[in-house]
Amino acid sequence: MRVLCFLWLVAGLGPAVADELVQRVIDHAAAHPDGLGPVSFERAAYTGDLRDLPIGVFDSGIGGLTVLEAILSLDAFDNASLQPGADGVPDFAQERFLYFGDQANMPYGNYPAAGRTDYLRELILKDGVFLLGRRWHDGRSFREDKPPVKAIVIACNTATAYGLEDLREACRAWGLPVIVVGVVEAGARGVLAAGGQEGVVGVLATVGTCASGAYPRLIESLLGRAGRRMPYIVQHGSAALAGVIEGDPAFSQSVADCAAQEVRALLETLRREQPGQKLGTVVLGCTHYPLARTELDAAFAALRADPAFSPLLADLLTYVDPAEWTARELFRELARSGMRLRTGESCRVRDHGFYLSVPNPGMPALPLAADGGLAQAFKYGREPGKLEREDTLNAPLRGEDLPAVGRGLVEKRLPGVWRAMAHDRDSSPRP
Repeated sequence: MRVLCFLWLVAGLGPAVADELVQRVIDHAAAHPDGLGPVSFERAAYTGDLRDLPIGVFDSGIGGLTVLEAILSLDAFDNASLQPGADGVPDFAQERFLYFGDQANMPYGNYPAAGRTDYLRELILKDGVFLLGRRWHDGRSFREDKPPVKAIVIACNTATAYGLEDLREACRAWGLPVIVVGVVEAGARGVLAAGGQEGVVGVLATVGTCASGAYPRLIESLLGRAGRRMPYIVQHGSAALAGVIEGDPAFSQSVADCAAQEVRALLETLRREQPGQKLGTVVLGCTHYPLARTELDAAFAALRADPAFSPLLADLLTYVDPAEWTARELFRELARSGMRLRTGESCRVRDHGFYLSVPNPGMPALPLAADGGLAQAFKYGREPGKLEREDTLNAPLRGEDLPAVGRGLVEKRLPGVWRAMAHDRDSSPRP
């Protein structure tokens, strides 16, 4: 078994047989086919033609909204012929999306460092099951009228690294024809398309994503299969930048100051691990980071003017935003499987929907921090296996629910998402 697990990690492939943690979730959901309990979905909803179902997107917080923005704005294919090439019409104009941010349990990147990788994997499976199911909380009670989804986009680098194959395995075990796309795989393809052999590839991500080794593994695998020379790859994991971007009160830095700190750390890692080499490609390996693209640009520009760091930077610095490549991958998979809505067809729901997790106010003695979120020691001290316990509830997400910094970033830099949120707010029933 140890050998099989090692081969799985090296190859970047999923396990042939679900392990105990995944099997527990598979069995639990299968034992509740009505979808009325925690971590379950209505099995009968996945019969017949599923093309008119919405598409689910999830992240550990609001960072995945950058992926949703990329999906909503993508025009890289001809909608009639399905061939590459813009036609002036957004590629997903007919589709509708349900977004879920597991805000109460974020940041995901800190679970591996706390020795809670198994609990992280369980959280990722729960996220997927929530999107598959109908159950949500309106602030007073549970409701069972959320539509299921025909595809799931894991818009979180850490969640893709630790849970993509788990979720795919679970969907196979349940017999669901649901597409599952992960942002890390797509980002690695973006490096291939960007010409990843020119200069060093730097991965700027969370601590958890870097610890997984998913980006180096997949980049090297894709370039190798394409017959390309292996680039040097360096990683730097930030424990703060995602939280700072979201406006987490646990962090006091500004986005600009934190971005400058992490960019400097990435270049120092390059100097230490690959002396004499230049950084040519930067993978924005956390979905939050494109929200701080301006600050990251400014940080690199400042260091380019510093003689101590300018020799470490190529003349042209190429960014790889995995969000755009995820959108392309989703289009291809929907077209390949025949799940894409055809011309003249429409989704069974009128508008996009948004949800986020919040601490469960009905849970007795739930340890909370001063800001009302889960206490850090409790959050990162939990063990998997208690599938009936609901520390958090999944409730509607409105634009005004976003942290002040995060709201400003979404409103200014993610216009498609902001418009969709406003429409959802105006048209959806609320408690």
